[in-house]
Amino acid sequence: MSPELPHSQLKIRRVRLDTGRENVVVLSRQSKALRAEIFRGFSRVELRQGDKVLLATLLITDDDTLVSPDEIGLSEPAFHRFAQGAGTHVTVRPASPPESLEAVRAKIHGRTLSQAEIGAIINDLAHYRYSDMEIAAFLIGSASFITSDELLALTGAMAQAGTQLVWPTPVVVDKHCIGGIPGNRTSMVVVPIVAAHGLPIPKTSSRAITSPAGTADTMEVLARVNVGVEEMKAIVSACNGCLIWGGHVNLSPADDVLISVERPLSLDTREQMVASIMSKKIAAGSTHLLIDIPVGPTAKVSSGVEAMRLRKLFEFVGDRFGRSVEVIMTDGSQPIGNGIGPVLEANDVMAVLGNDKDAPRDLREKSLRLAAHLLEYDPKLRGGAGYARARELLDSGAALKQMQKIIDAQGPSTCSNELGPLSFDVKAAHDGIVSAIDCLRLNRLARTAGAPLDKGAGIRLFKKIGDRVEQGEPLYRVYTFDRPEHDLAADAATGESGYVVNGHEAPQGKSAS
Repeated sequence: MSPELPHSQLKIRRVRLDTGRENVVVLSRQSKALRAEIFRGFSRVELRQGDKVLLATLLITDDDTLVSPDEIGLSEPAFHRFAQGAGTHVTVRPASPPESLEAVRAKIHGRTLSQAEIGAIINDLAHYRYSDMEIAAFLIGSASFITSDELLALTGAMAQAGTQLVWPTPVVVDKHCIGGIPGNRTSMVVVPIVAAHGLPIPKTSSRAITSPAGTADTMEVLARVNVGVEEMKAIVSACNGCLIWGGHVNLSPADDVLISVERPLSLDTREQMVASIMSKKIAAGSTHLLIDIPVGPTAKVSSGVEAMRLRKLFEFVGDRFGRSVEVIMTDGSQPIGNGIGPVLEANDVMAVLGNDKDAPRDLREKSLRLAAHLLEYDPKLRGGAGYARARELLDSGAALKQMQKIIDAQGPSTCSNELGPLSFDVKAAHDGIVSAIDCLRLNRLARTAGAPLDKGAGIRLFKKIGDRVEQGEPLYRVYTFDRPEHDLAADAATGESGYVVNGHEAPQGKSAS
């Protein structure tokens, strides 16, 4: 048994610091709890009050107006997770490293981990016991190699770490796109089509991490997405479906922790991607899952061979966990729809559901094909009839009516649906035909413009691959809310427009509007 570490009593003070995912606490350098011989070699502390325990990264301040010597300041994430009021006395002492870190070190040195070791790591991740540096160490060690058994253990542990939903019907369908394609808001068309048919499709979606909009960000323009578990079940019971933010129902919380460190490091390996997606779908209670893998030169998956390897991993994990998984490869060469950014994408979705004559045909057609696959999981529907049924539900207005029912059940949005008041057009530098569009560049440009934080920021596309353009004709329009974002986006678009005309990308002209 390790020796008892010294500790002191301090009062909680709430410090208005947004430290993202990480728990951070602040101590005064004059604190009686802070003695060099105690804290030397420790970067983390343990807070304890009754049976409540919190591990946090330690910061030291010389500003006694931030925290006094008899206080400990908790950043916003730490304050909410610890759930003890300001002024409460807590025991503070140096924190011993989680025991599961021994397994992380073993993984870095090339050892295969057992199911129990992986379970311990995921449990500590879900309880925020790792620093970002320790999370990165686990990700890098796993990126080097991961066996099939480790992949299954990782998926299972992540699925079991949070909420696990159970539904009363034998068939619960869902779809997921691996992402990377701007404007690809097919879920918001597919869910009301499938729900209108009568199949349950409880869709939990993510917020954007590195893209200009996630499904939850876009749905939030139309309805409330911060819905709890019991309310979610009631909505699905009444509407056969929902479109909510998965973070609010605590599905696979360790995955959210991993993603927060994984994405900045560009460690999106096939195995980690499969474990991430499948753990959330297993936890969500899905029985039949459709995976969309866009393939294109600037998509996450650039070749058919790579897509086939990913498909086999999804099918392998699905089989082992008793889930029916179908994987399809779709065109990832360019954006889907006419808008990039929450408001613009929501407008595209409602135009498709409303059968508007100017609705983006590519978003409509892809959504119908995806919905067709899901509808054919209905044993009452004859094989091959899914597409006709999906089109019938969309053309008749049944899907739009079902979407409105879902919106009403989830509650009104509190977000503005106005586009940014500042805009500029990016224009073709010469005549020709659009031969390529860089999805990654357009994603970055829309984020530079302010999306998804500013719901009405983003890009409206006027041209797609194969379209003819004349010199000076607009390729797309960028919307922003503030002058700094406007100027940054304009500079970025001038250097890298993301459009290739006649095989050449030249600096594009731009004009304010």
